[in-house]
Amino acid sequence: MRDFFSGVGFFFQGIGWVAKHGRWWLFGLIPAVIAFVVYVVALIFLGQYAFEIADFLTPFADSWSWRDTFRTIMGVIIFIGGLALAVITYAALTLAIGEPFYERLSGEADPLPDHEEKPWWRTLPRSIRDSLVTLLYVLAFTIPLFVLGFIPVIGQTVVPVIGAMVSGFFLSVELTTLALERRDLPRKARMALLRKNLPLTLGFGVPIFLLFLVPLVAVIAMPAAVAGAALMVRGRLAPR
Repeated sequence: MRDFFSGVGFFFQGIGWVAKHGRWWLFGLIPAVIAFVVYVVALIFLGQYAFEIADFLTPFADSWSWRDTFRTIMGVIIFIGGLALAVITYAALTLAIGEPFYERLSGEADPLPDHEEKPWWRTLPRSIRDSLVTLLYVLAFTIPLFVLGFIPVIGQTVVPVIGAMVSGFFLSVELTTLALERRDLPRKARMALLRKNLPLTLGFGVPIFLLFLVPLVAVIAMPAAVAGAALMVRGRLAPR
């Protein structure tokens, strides 16, 4: 439990770091705002067509007397699922858009004197590939949890908790990528390291995931999350 709260503490350390380095916080807001606009447009589109998608996916309910109620519930679930997926992938898209921004921010929070910086255009393809692999992992967990969400009681209690833990873990995976890549750790090694330090990883990622559910907070908190991840890697995961 202590490691879990240590993970929470590293996020607050990230907040403290950007508070002391205001220009880096403003620097990190640029890609966060761009990604936010992309997701707002996508979610508005999903909100407009969620019920039509529900109709398309449930032709078997045409003869049901309560089909309208069922499809309304399905439309709401589809939108909520889209919102959850947006929260999970927000960090990945923001990091991809802001690779040169966050590479510098992370390097300032976690300086490695002997590290040779690589041009961002060389690391970007690998970052996108790793993010896509992480997304596949997320979907592998999210789809079963989405189905389990229809089970009474369990779907409204246990499943959201598990979902937050899964989302928090993969959010930590994305946020620690920059600092761990500077230490030449490939994706599989990074995942293994975070699994080995699971309470710490969840303590860092779960609160950030919950904060990212609030749209504007996600934008404001993104630079602090990147800085906090760099500090966590430096202090606990791969001290150097």
